[in-house]
Amino acid sequence: MSSTCLIIGNKKYSSWSLRPWLFARYFNIPFEEIRLSLYVPSFYTQILQYSPSGRVPVLHDAGRIIWDSLAICEYLNETHLAGKGLPSDGDARAVARSVSAEMHAGFAELRKELPLNCAYDKGAVSISDSAQQEVHRICEIWRTCRMKYGQNGHFLFGDFSIADAMYAPVVLRFASYAVKLETIEQTYLETILALPALQAWISAGKAETEVLLSQER
Repeated sequence: MSSTCLIIGNKKYSSWSLRPWLFARYFNIPFEEIRLSLYVPSFYTQILQYSPSGRVPVLHDAGRIIWDSLAICEYLNETHLAGKGLPSDGDARAVARSVSAEMHAGFAELRKELPLNCAYDKGAVSISDSAQQEVHRICEIWRTCRMKYGQNGHFLFGDFSIADAMYAPVVLRFASYAVKLETIEQTYLETILALPALQAWISAGKAETEVLLSQER
């Protein structure tokens, strides 16, 4: 294992793994990748070799072990990017951290009803009112950030940031399930989808042969 190694789950399904993987790839942070198959018997013994939480993702870097998607992104931003993975403006940086944490902690109904599946492209599905409310909230976040902080670039805060990495799995969910969006949100979705790193992740996910029935809507 190299000095910087990111242990992830299936690319087809693992939204939490995607976030730090995309963040590191976007900023060309070199790392070794170890992919473990989720929810098979060997996973539970393998992951404990790498992560005290027993979950992916987990980063090993220069003798340190960092687990949890948001913690890994924050760590990489601090140690490898000199802070450029968050807005330089203090007000914008505070909002970026807030919306990243909101994504990290919330939207449980959306996660459940629109599970991440890179190979799913069957179009719109019905969702509950509570999940629809979460869709509206995410659209509000994207629209507000783009209009207030994103004028100097194409991402939520202009330049690509931790916030964009945190919402990338939502972009895939909205695209897979054909969630109807207004112009600002749709343009942002298309910007994230067009990232070469994300396209590489999607292609790798579609090529995986493992099937998790819980993620197959």
